Amino acid sequence: MKEPSSLESLIQALRCLPGVGPKSAQRMAYHLLQRDQQGASRLADAMRNAVERIRHCAMCNTFTEEDLCNVCVSQRRDRALLCVVETPADLLMMEQTQTYRGLYFVLMGRLSPLDGVGPRDIHLDRLQRRASDGVVQEVILATNFTVEGEATAHYISEMVNDLGLKVTRIARGLPVGGELEHVDSGTLAQALIERRSV
Repeated sequence: MKEPSSLESLIQALRCLPGVGPKSAQRMAYHLLQRDQQGASRLADAMRNAVERIRHCAMCNTFTEEDLCNVCVSQRRDRALLCVVETPADLLMMEQTQTYRGLYFVLMGRLSPLDGVGPRDIHLDRLQRRASDGVVQEVILATNFTVEGEATAHYISEMVNDLGLKVTRIARGLPVGGELEHVDSGTLAQALIERRSV
């Protein structure tokens, strides 16, 4: 029996989510239609509303419904500090630490030549303009410690050094509460290299 075309469309639409393959998408679609049609309607309305209302912050490039996000309009932020992150989720994680009081720039990705992602694709031209506004004094690189994240951090550090600004990179090493015997050798080696005086 062939599935109705609207059901096929729903299954295909659900497959755009990360980690959702054909079987998972099919299970989700059947669940919504069989057991939670009201939830499906809420989901559809929320998706439509988000797509219509959410845009990028004119300053930091994160998601917002206004021209500027709440962080960028706050007068309590240190405008001399600019932290560069890969995604809005990374920005939220930084905010949850409750230790960083500067501003952000969200790349919406990372350099990945193998995937065809270059400097223009992650808004490095906007970052350069933002960093050279005369107010920013330090750019903190908080990209992920992956090959792509490291390449992105290196590229940005070269770009920002040319502007004469201070460039720093978040540290990496042992997790809080971690035990040496359970840490991989690469992380332990990096913690040893990046040790500091006490």
